[in-house]
Amino acid sequence: MNDTNVSSAVLTRLSEEFGDLTPEAQKAAKYVLENPRDVGVSTVREIAEAANVKPNTVVRMARQVGFEGYDDFREPFREAIRNGQVTFPDRARFLQEIGKSGQMGALYADMVQAALGNVQDTFAGITADALTEAAQAIWSSRNVFTIGVGVNNSVARNFTYLASTGMVQFHAIPRAGSVATDDLAWSDSRDVLIAITSAPYRSEVLEAVEVAREQGVTVIGLTDSPASPVYRAATHGFVVAVDTPQFFPSSIATIALLETLLSFVVAQAGDEIVERVDAFHARRHRIGLYAGEGG
Repeated sequence: MNDTNVSSAVLTRLSEEFGDLTPEAQKAAKYVLENPRDVGVSTVREIAEAANVKPNTVVRMARQVGFEGYDDFREPFREAIRNGQVTFPDRARFLQEIGKSGQMGALYADMVQAALGNVQDTFAGITADALTEAAQAIWSSRNVFTIGVGVNNSVARNFTYLASTGMVQFHAIPRAGSVATDDLAWSDSRDVLIAITSAPYRSEVLEAVEVAREQGVTVIGLTDSPASPVYRAATHGFVVAVDTPQFFPSSIATIALLETLLSFVVAQAGDEIVERVDAFHARRHRIGLYAGEGG
């Protein structure tokens, strides 16, 4: 996404209404959800062309979410741009300098810009209140299942590993020799599923989310767009920027968000979890898991 901090109320309504839109209107809505800043500076024809739909489709989409037409729909986006900070001169100067550094300088600049931009864009669209609510759901749960496949597999398992140093209810799925839907067989409203995926969305993750919802599990979704089926199905949805000059989606912002979410869980838990982490690491020292230490 270019910027999720643009007229969040409109974007939220558009995401909620997404499933009720026609397929053509969904194409327009998907473009708006993923490129909200473009709306404030573009005509209806420009948005339609970018979304590969007719201008009338964009107008119908705007009316679907309660506006009289496109101009009325565009105004909150224009106001957000007028009130927002959209330039970062220090970062721009830094990137210009490394871009001149040599043969690989341009690639280096592109990768650094993508990494910094992804973290910035991700956290610009997320509030502390939203993270607090998700953290409360995690801390009060019986079990927390995390699923990420492909590039997100190691991300999900690392989060589970970190959480398990202080909590015992975390489980990365699918378990060895199993499938995620079976791992969720006995889950219910006392449990949480953290689902991580980005386009093209993995069917294993979507199936796990569907099963979780059917069984009353609280779903926390980390995905790349408000139009993502995981975001729309989640109880607590977070949009994570994954842009990169390379062919694979970036994991940097996802990791940063998960680390932040875990810090919110720890804050909810208070002294109890601190004592658990201390005991966990004291045991490691005692049995010699750290080089040169222990008995």
